[in-house]
Amino acid sequence: MTVSVLTRGDSFKYDQVSRYITDLIDKGQLKPGDKAPSLRKLSKELGVSISTISQSYLSLEDQGILRAKPQSGFFINSMVNQINNIPKSASTEGQPRKVSFGGLFEEIFINASNPRMVPFGEAKPSMDFMPVKSLTRTTRSIISRFPERCMDYSFPPGNRKLREQIAQQYQNISTRVSADDVIITSGATEALSLSLQTVAKRGDIIAVESPTYFAVLRLIEKMGMLALEIETDPETGIVLDALAEAFDTMDIKAVLASPNFSNPLGCLMPEENKRALVNMLAELDVPLIEDDVYGSVYFGEKRPRAAKSYDLNNLVLSCSSFSKSLAPGYRIGWVLAGRYRKKVVELKQATFSATSSINQLAMAEFLSSGQYDRHLVRLRMNMRDQVEKGRYMIARSFPRGTCISNPQGGNVVWVEMPTGCNSLDIFNRALEKNIGVTPGILFSATRRFKNYLRINCGFPWNETNQQAMTTLGKIVSASLAESRS
Repeated sequence: MTVSVLTRGDSFKYDQVSRYITDLIDKGQLKPGDKAPSLRKLSKELGVSISTISQSYLSLEDQGILRAKPQSGFFINSMVNQINNIPKSASTEGQPRKVSFGGLFEEIFINASNPRMVPFGEAKPSMDFMPVKSLTRTTRSIISRFPERCMDYSFPPGNRKLREQIAQQYQNISTRVSADDVIITSGATEALSLSLQTVAKRGDIIAVESPTYFAVLRLIEKMGMLALEIETDPETGIVLDALAEAFDTMDIKAVLASPNFSNPLGCLMPEENKRALVNMLAELDVPLIEDDVYGSVYFGEKRPRAAKSYDLNNLVLSCSSFSKSLAPGYRIGWVLAGRYRKKVVELKQATFSATSSINQLAMAEFLSSGQYDRHLVRLRMNMRDQVEKGRYMIARSFPRGTCISNPQGGNVVWVEMPTGCNSLDIFNRALEKNIGVTPGILFSATRRFKNYLRINCGFPWNETNQQAMTTLGKIVSASLAESRS
């Protein structure tokens, strides 16, 4: 048998063998306790060396998916059936709310800057998985070749070459975008901010997913708008029937959602749902602000389409950046603003003005060289492996009854702890151990998800991080025991 997944370079073959095994487990063709295919048999079936299969099996053993029995081979670990996926949450109250979290936002970001903190509370891949050396070389080359351009302003809509490269990325996923459609911003947060300010004003209702990324709620708070939480399926994203019902009774000015790998769920909206969402909003003449920041960090066979690709009425403002896929510190994002392009450019000029010229030039060069596409191949494989290992470690460390999301992209997981656990209490206890986590109440304007945590898995699971997860599990268990006593 010839397997199509083994088409990359030799250096990635063991990762793809690992994926082949985990896919068999996911499909139920290999069950807990079953013996894994022998090294010799799988080597023959997949057309790769025995040493490659062995390397893959050792990696799967390290992740807790396989266990070795002396003289008997490898077996599927019983742990694989102990991960409970996040269930569908109860319906939201359906009322728009003011957002207010006081200083908790600031504390989260302060802790993220602490180098001693174990980074479970962050939402970005580790620099270990980023092309630090090659991007640095590119940046130095740009400074050497174009010193004056690097030091000068780059006014909106931004560097032409970079916009052309970003447009090309969209054309690769069946989305018609030209360089003129792209407006460069200082990260995705600025893109979202500009989009919200363009389509809504103080007091307006913005429909959001539930849970939704807390930075979105913070933007809504600072702009004096109201957040309306819409029921969201942990696998398929925002529930369209619930959104339609909300439109029947409320004057919603915009919808802000992440069809591709929402933060914190990591869910992926099916393509037919994306099309239906865009068409629904087109009929109502309501803009969709799409947060597609994780779109390139997918675990499947191909990059899912952006909701923007179904936009025939120029009502979708699609926002993204390189922060989750390449260089968060470069602060390069963009927005495809559709019919709102002129307003977004004017607002950008009036508020944030220019975006870093050096970083735009370096990004344009890095993308045009093909290095970015090659990096993404490695990053996606690494994030899938790290997230999968993280899920098993959480299941092993947390108390019975814990449920864990099964993201289809990105680098974070959403963890539902047993009833009685208080995520804010666990957050504070973890800080005392230099462990950062993000409490679930931050992801809801109504402060739902009190027994939830968002946990970052986008880093190497070295001994320190593994021990920290064990410690975090003990903290959760202790908190649960106290609540029940």
